[in-house]
Amino acid sequence: MADKPSRALVLYGDGLARLINSSHTHLHSLSSIASCGFLSLPNAPASESEDERIVREFAILVDAYEAHLDLNGDISTDECQQKPLIPTISERFMGMKAALITSNSSLESFASKLGFTVLHLKEFGNNNHPKLLKLLGFQEGKMVDTSEFDIVFVHIGAGDKDKAAASDLEFINSLVGGIMNVAQTGSEIGSRLHFSVVLSYGSVSEDDSSKLSISVKKNEENSGLSVLFPRQSYTMKGENLRNDVRHHSPMLMAQWQYAVTRKDMAETFSFKDFKENGGNLVIPADRFLHEVAFKLWKAPKYGA
Repeated sequence: MADKPSRALVLYGDGLARLINSSHTHLHSLSSIASCGFLSLPNAPASESEDERIVREFAILVDAYEAHLDLNGDISTDECQQKPLIPTISERFMGMKAALITSNSSLESFASKLGFTVLHLKEFGNNNHPKLLKLLGFQEGKMVDTSEFDIVFVHIGAGDKDKAAASDLEFINSLVGGIMNVAQTGSEIGSRLHFSVVLSYGSVSEDDSSKLSISVKKNEENSGLSVLFPRQSYTMKGENLRNDVRHHSPMLMAQWQYAVTRKDMAETFSFKDFKENGGNLVIPADRFLHEVAFKLWKAPKYGA
């Protein structure tokens, strides 16, 4: 744990995990020094549109799924009357100032209702990582005492066509390279910037359940010794079993902050490497923001 609060940058590649390959060298370099793992999601509702999926999965990532249901009328009128107004991100996390950069209009609308300052992605083109870092108070290799935001999410992707999605992933890869060059090991930025890259699979199919599974193998699950082992923690919420966990196609996550995050054995940004060598294993996606907010001194520690 750092002796001062950090500031956080989250690059969120929506639906881009399938496209990563050996050419994305900056993402792989990040994984080789980062703490890597998975964020599990619930199953998608039936007949969900791509735009609805984008908003729902972001809502889960910032632990605002109930707010998403409220705003979409999926909770009864009586329940809504008993609930307080939707709390903002600042109210939930000790005054945390948060921004979302995106080009998706539905996501812009939803995030603004949660208290995010919403900025448009086109303002940050051409690998403009200095402008991103400036939002967090990092300038010319130094960290200033005050900043416009404590955390900035950059949402890239959003279900575009294959050619556009490939370009989006190249953009993320380039951003990672620029940020890691500035936040070199031992630098002031490196020790104060909590940097996360999250890539999701977007819409999933039946075929993904076997190729991208994070569940215990059936032969292990059905063995006589299985009763001696507790349920995997990502399937639980407190003492209660989560009823709608998707056991495949998780979000892939790599996190790095000099002298704060642990380095694991993963060397590439890939499902296979994260599963075999990642140190973070699997946590529910709705716990992600709580973990990051802890590094910003805006939330208590989640988990061990």
